[in-house]
Amino acid sequence: MTSFEIRKAFLDFFASKEHTIVPSAPIVVKNDPTLMFTNAGMNQFKDYFLGNKKAPYSRAVDTQKCLRVSGKHNDLEEVGVDTYHHTMFEMLGNWSFGDYFKNEAIEWSWQLLTEIYKIPKDRLYATVFEGDANEKIPPSTIALAKWKTLLPDDHIVFGNKKDNFW
Repeated sequence: MTSFEIRKAFLDFFASKEHTIVPSAPIVVKNDPTLMFTNAGMNQFKDYFLGNKKAPYSRAVDTQKCLRVSGKHNDLEEVGVDTYHHTMFEMLGNWSFGDYFKNEAIEWSWQLLTEIYKIPKDRLYATVFEGDANEKIPPSTIALAKWKTLLPDDHIVFGNKKDNFW
């Protein structure tokens, strides 16, 4: 598949799941003093996640142009060293604003990867948040239970707060 086909299939798939297609926000952020550049797909939805504004839709899908040149997710020193670190990229995202949660998100991701993109099921692995006892954050039992219906146990990897906290 070409990048155009991947992008179109992603948007079409989530549109079929009643998501509103939202255009990419500008890469130079004008209304958020905490950011110089859009560095993640969720940036334009930040006020909805924080509860500062009500989203005009309950489900959204986008392909967001992102730029990472500093900060927590700075990949600048890795650019050119490997084939997957870039300063500018497009991040595909599907978003729920109080409408659905992990079960649907996992199920739809699985459908997209295996039915639309035709990735062989035996080549897929998933990560699950293991929890954080020090901060009294429990493991993601909902995600684990759902992934166990789709993957063998040895294809489910537990991750900590640093690597797998979403």
